[in-house]
Amino acid sequence: MNDSHPAGQGPIRPLTVADVLALPVLTAGQPQVVTGLRHLDRPVRWVHITELTDPASFLKGGELVLTTGMPLPEDSAGVRRYVDELAGIGAAALVIELVRRYHRPPEALVDACHVHGLPLVTLAKDVNFLEVTQVVHALLLGNQADVMRRTQRIHEAFTSLTLRGAGPEDVVRAAAEMSGRTVVLENLVHQALICEPSATTVEEALADWEQRSRATGPGDPAAICGPEGWLTAPVEYQGERWGRVAMLPARTGDGGAFGPEDTIVLERTAMALTVARLIHSTPWERGAHRNALRDLVEQRHRSAQDAVARCSALGLPTDRGRYLATLLDVSSGQRGKEPGAELETRLFEELRTAGIPALVGELAPARLGVLLALRPSQPWRPVLERLCDAALGVAPQAVVSVGSEVGELADAARSFREAAWVAEATPPGQPLPLDRSFHELSDIGLRRLLYALRQDTRLQDYTERQLSRLIDHDTNHGTELLATLRHYLEAAGNKTTAARRGGLSRETMYQRLRTIERLLDCDLESGAQRTELHVALTALDVLRAH
Repeated sequence: MNDSHPAGQGPIRPLTVADVLALPVLTAGQPQVVTGLRHLDRPVRWVHITELTDPASFLKGGELVLTTGMPLPEDSAGVRRYVDELAGIGAAALVIELVRRYHRPPEALVDACHVHGLPLVTLAKDVNFLEVTQVVHALLLGNQADVMRRTQRIHEAFTSLTLRGAGPEDVVRAAAEMSGRTVVLENLVHQALICEPSATTVEEALADWEQRSRATGPGDPAAICGPEGWLTAPVEYQGERWGRVAMLPARTGDGGAFGPEDTIVLERTAMALTVARLIHSTPWERGAHRNALRDLVEQRHRSAQDAVARCSALGLPTDRGRYLATLLDVSSGQRGKEPGAELETRLFEELRTAGIPALVGELAPARLGVLLALRPSQPWRPVLERLCDAALGVAPQAVVSVGSEVGELADAARSFREAAWVAEATPPGQPLPLDRSFHELSDIGLRRLLYALRQDTRLQDYTERQLSRLIDHDTNHGTELLATLRHYLEAAGNKTTAARRGGLSRETMYQRLRTIERLLDCDLESGAQRTELHVALTALDVLRAH
């Protein structure tokens, strides 16, 4: 369990019957548990010494009742009534001393305690009940003081979060650290927007989230509910319920049951989230999409299963086996406008209205990412065209780049890398193909490949080594050898065609080609060397143009 609690240690566990029985002041009496062994984890609120025949009228529940057995009724019916009243008021346990009146517990007492599951403990030796009371009460009062101090720290921590305008991720993370439990924020349609796991994985926390969440009724105010025993509290926005925050019980160990401290943490979490919802105007669903996309692209998930669980909890189908990554790059428009934010809203609404499952979010300034989840037989091009129409309606200059289709959610990062490569290889103003509104991998030819590599100094050095002597000669002598080389290469080595394109006689063309071969120390009849020069000349055009 996480130990990052306000007090720097695990949450305070209530004093139980088992704890009291383990105290030296009671072990001296050789305690023996006769009934209710499975209920020794009951919390002890107080210790009450009684020699009355009707002690229940003086109890409030949770008391450890100490008696010598002297007031027990003689008849079995009276004994049953005695135990019925203790169980009815919620006594934690009954401890009877077998020294004065009894040397073994009456059968009627054992049977009655067994029926109610009330722990019955016998003491074989004399015990100072007053000393037991003093020791237990000191422990209880110490616990209460600790609880008050820790409660104050909880309030201070959440007040600090609210005053500095913390976002929902910070608030949920703080709740998980304080409680040492997994905390999840969901909206009204049971989509898990933020999950902060503790002592578990995202996969374990969010597996079949929607189904499990729908089986867990609303907790209003903070309450334990549902078949798994979640502790939940509503989150409001402008006076209406917006969603809820859930604290999940520990799967194993002593931390299964929730205590008062957990309830305080969750209530303050819900309050802090309500304030954060007012401060941060961007819909949290979009923030959840954005974070999930970035984690997919950067492969920040602990495992592929965690990625599947998180995306599934956001409503993205993870059983379709077809995913497509798309990038939309937008440029700033008029001053004061944010086309990226407007476009994100438009795409989010368009896809939701069309019933197309997708994650939409900003991956970088002026760059949006979209991950489409496609049905097995669904053509992706019409879906992408609809996406492009919506995007270009908001940002006419947007450039849409698409990666290849992948069959696993874990491979979405590869599809996004391909889309990013397409975007890198798309110069500003690059014409679109006539049949579509987006760029894809098949569009990248030599020129666009070299454009993507234009910042690489190795490409720049290669271009310079291949062509610098020719360029210098043209500059110093006023010749046009570079243009002649271009015509020759574009004519695939056909001198007659090259001469016609350059407006030269064949003899002049031959003379210039010989000069080029001399300056570059190459053989223009060699196909390999013509290819090298063609790449260098294309790279030069790209470098000069951009």
